[in-house]
Amino acid sequence: MLRTALRNVLAHKARLVMTVLAVCLGVAFVSGTLVFADSSAAAYRAAASRNFAGIAVTVTAKEPPPGAAANEHTSVLDDALVRKLADVPGVAAVRPSADGSATLNAADGTPMRADKAWAHLAAAYVPGADGKDSRYPLVKGHAPTDGGELAVDSGTAVAGHLRIGDPVTLATDGPVMTKRLVGIVSTKDSRVTAGGTLALFDKATAQRLFATPGHYTGIDLSATPGTHQVELSNRVTAMLPADRAEATSGSAQAAQQATNVDMQTRGYKKLPLVFAGVSLFIGSFLVVNTFTMLVNRRTREIALLRAIGASRRQVVRSVLWEALLIGLAASAAGFVVGLGIASVLPDILGTSADPLPRGPLVIGPRSIVAALGVGVGVTVLAAWLPSRRAAKVAPVEAMRSAEQPPSATRSRIRAVAGPVLLVVGAGLLISLTGAKDASEKNLNSAMLGCAVLVIAMIVLAPLLATPVIRLIGRLTRHFGITGHLAQENALRDPRRTAATASALMISTALVAGLAVLGNSTGQALDHRAAAGLGADYVIGTRTATVAIDPAAVQRVADTPGVRTATAVADSTVVIGGSVQGISGVEPDTVKDVMKLDLTSGSLADLGPGRIAVSSTVAREHGVSAGGRINAGMGRSQDFKKYTVVAVYKDNPIADGVLGSRAEVQQNSFKPGSVQRILVRTDSGGAVSKATEHRLRTAVGNNPLLKVQDRKALVREAAGATGDLLTLMYGLLVIGVVIASLGIVNTLAMSVAERTREIGVLRAIGMDRAGIRRTIRLEAVTVAAFGTLLGLAGGLFSAWAVGSLANGAMEQYSLALPWGTLLLVCLLSLAIGATAAALPARRAAALSPLEAVAEA
Repeated sequence: MLRTALRNVLAHKARLVMTVLAVCLGVAFVSGTLVFADSSAAAYRAAASRNFAGIAVTVTAKEPPPGAAANEHTSVLDDALVRKLADVPGVAAVRPSADGSATLNAADGTPMRADKAWAHLAAAYVPGADGKDSRYPLVKGHAPTDGGELAVDSGTAVAGHLRIGDPVTLATDGPVMTKRLVGIVSTKDSRVTAGGTLALFDKATAQRLFATPGHYTGIDLSATPGTHQVELSNRVTAMLPADRAEATSGSAQAAQQATNVDMQTRGYKKLPLVFAGVSLFIGSFLVVNTFTMLVNRRTREIALLRAIGASRRQVVRSVLWEALLIGLAASAAGFVVGLGIASVLPDILGTSADPLPRGPLVIGPRSIVAALGVGVGVTVLAAWLPSRRAAKVAPVEAMRSAEQPPSATRSRIRAVAGPVLLVVGAGLLISLTGAKDASEKNLNSAMLGCAVLVIAMIVLAPLLATPVIRLIGRLTRHFGITGHLAQENALRDPRRTAATASALMISTALVAGLAVLGNSTGQALDHRAAAGLGADYVIGTRTATVAIDPAAVQRVADTPGVRTATAVADSTVVIGGSVQGISGVEPDTVKDVMKLDLTSGSLADLGPGRIAVSSTVAREHGVSAGGRINAGMGRSQDFKKYTVVAVYKDNPIADGVLGSRAEVQQNSFKPGSVQRILVRTDSGGAVSKATEHRLRTAVGNNPLLKVQDRKALVREAAGATGDLLTLMYGLLVIGVVIASLGIVNTLAMSVAERTREIGVLRAIGMDRAGIRRTIRLEAVTVAAFGTLLGLAGGLFSAWAVGSLANGAMEQYSLALPWGTLLLVCLLSLAIGATAAALPARRAAALSPLEAVAEA
């Protein structure tokens, strides 16, 4: 039976190419992603090891206990401790450091790599006896020597278009600073090479910014030859004050840094795995369809094997051996392609501003096992059902006919199971329409409902094929006899047609559903920003620890083209045991910059002891305009009665509570601080780069501040949605490729089955063009069938799941992206026509006499 399987593979190798390609694609993504993950992790570890090369032990201050002053706790790291550590046996050299974080502006005044706050590194340039810092070798210029000078790494200089002598604006934790760039260094720090920035100051300046004068944030020790890191770490720990400082080996620091960077960039590795899962799921239908058709074509052969003594198990084993051989071939090819994918993924996922680490490919055992397991497993499982079905056919019955009718039992099971699954899946999704709550439980229910709905559509597809294709046939009949033949060919085996269309159906449903959700969410975010914001620009902070200089408010107000500039102080207020956000505003200007829909009261009455609350807060605490509520504002531990002067509909710009700015600032955790500036211009809502540049200049080009118009706010809020849409189009490409392979494979095998029929058509007068048109129309009919089912399922799922988004965003409503949906339909039809090109050409090339004579 093994020899029989091998001969069958070799005999039908041309027909199995598409199957191998489909499985190969899924294996390539799985193995490529795993190799990429292992390789990038190894590259991060290597980069971290290089960064900590020569560092045996690092001494740092421990976190101060509650109530202790941080500067008093870290004062242990001083020059006296540096001298003590130098005398520890086994210490070759001591290098103190003063490290922190600094965000830089590029040459054009825009913040550099604002989304990578975790990798905005700053440090002291600490020269050794030779006047050079071995950790940061100079590439160009000289080291910073006073508070007005700065050095950066070469990557930062290139990304920011910075040159020696340029003024560089930067900020560490608040006010903006301007320093002259005097040096460019190289670094092996994996955080910087992963897309971060590096700013170097002279030692005194770094101590003032990140520690205290004369003190450090860490002390690095190198070991003498023959001294082990752990041994030296134990010696250093023994002489440190146990409650104030600790020692960590260099290898432990390298491992921790590699882990941290790997976690920050882990999203890069998840995306290809999603593609792999989708490609394997859709490709499995192609494999099932291919083996079903192959088994059907070999019915007489299988019957002969049964007649000469082969058992049912041997028949099943023969088909499974064939699937195993194909799976091994697909896995091997997929693994090779996966290595190519792994080698180019750093270039695809990384950019010049956000590079990913490069290094040799690491081929671990899990990548090889996954490639074999996925490729062989999918192929063998997909072939198991057709093989069992073939083995159950009686030898005499199989000898009588080359094509067996579908089993009545299976048809009855399908007719019962399909509607049941449809009701269960649709019921789960419909039950969510009233939930309006995007909780984890509801999201899991939505995913389960969508999965059950997809399975129901797959089960019902053969039953729906006849009525839907007859409906589509009303259009193909306009092409005359070729259109009629195309329809009949598609209806000849509804199971085969449904299996061929399933791949396109799933990809269309996925794309249509995500497109509707993405478009609806984008419009909701746009509407929310427009509904809640009356200002044209919002100047805000990038982190919660940063505040805006109150003096900047007047500079913004004096900027040409600005009509109104209102400062907002954001803090918190405790009401009834729950914490609410509170926005401190000016009562006389708040209406110009916020679109507040009052249900009662007046904002003109805001002042000390008087607040306004949103409808949700008013409902939760049972208060209305004119009522009083007990609350504690900001850092104040004293609760007092506040009078509610107004109630407004929920507004994301205004938080849950509004108060007077003076009172909120007085009680905030940073007294007198400002967190936002809302700007209304004279242009009536029109924005421009010139206005944005003037506003940035007014706030000192502080890179810790962001100047955003309404569109920028919407883009920021829709960041995840944008990633989702990118994923959607990537999945569309995969679905298109695999669906095309399925249609090509099905039509090619169908043409082989209908050789005599095609010969008869040619013999009675149909020309080659008519044959080609018939095959193409058949493919378009199958593609249209899959597209219609996919659109129906995708739109229904989007409608049901959309209610969860409506709970998170009151402005959410279903908005169909007609352009995208039309593009999907046209693309699907184009897939069918394109996929039919090769089978149609082959059919038209058949000789009429040879085709009719074929047994």
